[in-house]
Amino acid sequence: MMASASINLPPGFIFSPTDEELVFHFLYSKASLLPRHPNIIPDLDLSFLDPWELNGKALSSGNDYYFFTKVKEHRGTENGYWREIGVTYPIFSAIDKKVGIKKYLVFHVGESPQGTETSWVMQEYHICSFGSDTSCYQSTANRRQKHDQSWSNWVLCRVYENKSQNFYCHDDDSGSELSLLDEVYMCLDEDLEEISMPK
Repeated sequence: MMASASINLPPGFIFSPTDEELVFHFLYSKASLLPRHPNIIPDLDLSFLDPWELNGKALSSGNDYYFFTKVKEHRGTENGYWREIGVTYPIFSAIDKKVGIKKYLVFHVGESPQGTETSWVMQEYHICSFGSDTSCYQSTANRRQKHDQSWSNWVLCRVYENKSQNFYCHDDDSGSELSLLDEVYMCLDEDLEEISMPK
């Protein structure tokens, strides 16, 4: 069900959760049908929305838009499609347990696979089932089978438009332009240095 009104935070509040908080406190609650207080992140269907139409429909915080959506293999809209760029980032809890993964996608205008890349980026958060460190990386066939279980039906999305010349978090001092994929890998290298991997 799509949101029908703009979702805004009260004055003085900013929604700035960590990856762990997005997965553990919001996505797990959504997937397990636990009550969420307050229920501020709406459910949207990506098939009916291009990224520039999220304003007034998704939870807006700064330049970021947050929403839940059902898991889909193909993420097309009327004017384009979201394309995965092949980067999967693990998300760990404070006790070094993997609780989810984050995928990066970029919106392309036109028909797949010849669409034109835009500056719209989506981070798609998936949860892992309890008691399994490998369930996030199931095969396509297994994923389809698992979609019948509530914990795997939903993903949480964070969408933003990167208006700067460089994508993500890396500044190239040489003045040369890096590809989108290069920017992501360099950003992830910096992030991975700050987390401890499970033994």
